[in-house]
Amino acid sequence: MADLDDHFDTADSGASTTYPMQCSALRKNGFVMLKSRPCKIVEMSTSKTGKHGHAKVHMVGIDIFSNKKYEDICPSTHNMDVPHVKREDFQLIAVSDDNFLTLMSDGGDLREDLKVPDGEIGESLRADFDNGKELLCTVLKACGEECVIATKNNTALDK
Repeated sequence: MADLDDHFDTADSGASTTYPMQCSALRKNGFVMLKSRPCKIVEMSTSKTGKHGHAKVHMVGIDIFSNKKYEDICPSTHNMDVPHVKREDFQLIAVSDDNFLTLMSDGGDLREDLKVPDGEIGESLRADFDNGKELLCTVLKACGEECVIATKNNTALDK
């Protein structure tokens, strides 16, 4: 018999990374899983009901991590998976030689497991940090992946 005092602090590991939503309820600028990738919806159009009675929704989405474009067509009454997307700002403390970021959360916790993002964001992050700017990095987390999607000046530290 199990001890009645057993309790669980978190349920994160067993929690699903997505939840279902009816296709017709999805909106532009929302999130959806297209081809098993978390995407932001950039275009949506609905066709009229045809001979077989289902309106179809045509969606175009941009992968939130790779910026790759995906498209899908789904009957408006069917469910599609929507990713749980979490957005959090971290203060940039340091950039290591091997391109890893040292980030600090609002609670003072440090993390050093994210790399400098590729492309324009990464280049501007490095340039601003090398010029002594205090930066906040916006980290997006979905489906077990995380990456820095934006940076901004940390105005809280300006005197």
